[in-house]
Amino acid sequence: MPKKDDVTQGITVKKADDCSEWYTQVIQKAELAEYTDVSGCMIFRPRVFAIWEKLQAFFDAEIKKLGVKNAYFPIFIPEHLLIKEKEHVEGFAPEVAWVTQGGNSPLNERLAIRPTSETIMYDAYAKWIRSYRDLPLKINQWVNAVRWEFKHPVPFLRGREFLWQEGHTVFAKKADAEKEVLDILELYRRVFEECLALPVIKGKKSENEKFAGADYSTSVETLTPSGKAVQAATSHHLGQRFAKSFGIEFLDENSQKSIPYQNSWGFSTRSIGAMILFHGDDKGIVIPPKVAPLHAVVIPIVFDKDKELVLKEAKKIADSLKKAGVSVELDDRDSYTAGWKFNEWELKGVCLRIEVGPKDVEKKQAVVVRRDTGKKEFVKITDLAKHIESELEAMQTDMFTKAKKFLTENTVHAKSWSEFEKAIKAKKLIVMLWCCIEKCAQDIKEKTEGAKCLNLPFEENKTATKDKCVHCGKPASAVALFAKSY
Repeated sequence: MPKKDDVTQGITVKKADDCSEWYTQVIQKAELAEYTDVSGCMIFRPRVFAIWEKLQAFFDAEIKKLGVKNAYFPIFIPEHLLIKEKEHVEGFAPEVAWVTQGGNSPLNERLAIRPTSETIMYDAYAKWIRSYRDLPLKINQWVNAVRWEFKHPVPFLRGREFLWQEGHTVFAKKADAEKEVLDILELYRRVFEECLALPVIKGKKSENEKFAGADYSTSVETLTPSGKAVQAATSHHLGQRFAKSFGIEFLDENSQKSIPYQNSWGFSTRSIGAMILFHGDDKGIVIPPKVAPLHAVVIPIVFDKDKELVLKEAKKIADSLKKAGVSVELDDRDSYTAGWKFNEWELKGVCLRIEVGPKDVEKKQAVVVRRDTGKKEFVKITDLAKHIESELEAMQTDMFTKAKKFLTENTVHAKSWSEFEKAIKAKKLIVMLWCCIEKCAQDIKEKTEGAKCLNLPFEENKTATKDKCVHCGKPASAVALFAKSY
């Protein structure tokens, strides 16, 4: 048997008792990430990078249907470009990491390490766009970004370096640009709800929370079982501000000079952190089948007398499932007990466990166990591939249903400030009438030690009857979502 230090140990704390410690243990023991000597920068291990690749594949295929093309722009941004749009640079200045020296020589100009790419991309767009025939211009890039956060870093959820996509588009007409903002936001909803089985709420950001330099921002938001919200993705309408700053203009159909309208939009590996928090349990992570790096593991249960027979049948099952398109692995390691393997694969979040023992071989069956519910079924070998396909579909649906129920049950409609305070202490998502005044937002944040407006949800604001702000009593201008967040 392997030594204790050589094996993956189980989670030693319950999620409900200490979610932060649980999360820290899960990402390491499930082999998702590894810390480095630079705070806020981590190693994305293969198991978690495979999840990111699944998200990337889904979203990339969808934006290409909209005519978006991928490109790559440098990670280093000269200071003179970064400062071209005043409001934008002021919003990012505290988080910018700078390169001031190359080798042994000081640089003539500081270089910002990409916090976001508006400035370097739009400098190029000014060279590329001349006529209305050059529009719309739709470019996306899959890259890393650096924001030198000074808050306590949380792997995936808040770090100094993260992976993301950022789309940057240019349109001749404002209506076309604004339509895309919502089209992309709907794609983000699909990423989270259809792929990650995470319910999200679409809405418009308040003025004080919008992207620096944007005319307005939209977002999808959710509340995790930790009691903290996560901004899942954002889609911004930048208007003409950046175009004016960077000299982007074009000749329209009447040969008149015109200024285009721009958008930017992105989601990041923060999405994976939300998934871990939402679906994980005291045994480890639970991964929705649509993004799971491994759908099934075949575990032979062997005894000396029947060992060769069982191993042969287990391999046969694994090979047949691979041919049927199932992502499956055969765990035939003989230095671990079957029980130890069960625990390890539960920790790592494999969707289905397929057990094969001597009696199963005799009955030409296998035992299939679902990771999310622990449901155990005896399935004929001939029906295994079809059964796995239906179970994976059911698991994806059930995980979303469970997550949606959690979000609904943990949402409070606060009618008074005392109800708001009570809900914040209970770590709830709060829906309330709000004045949308920045001073009020600051006061709420100070009084509650961090609660802020996540967005102004579209659905709630369709039918809302405006009254008074729950906090300050001034006339309310919208229904808002509030919570503490990462």
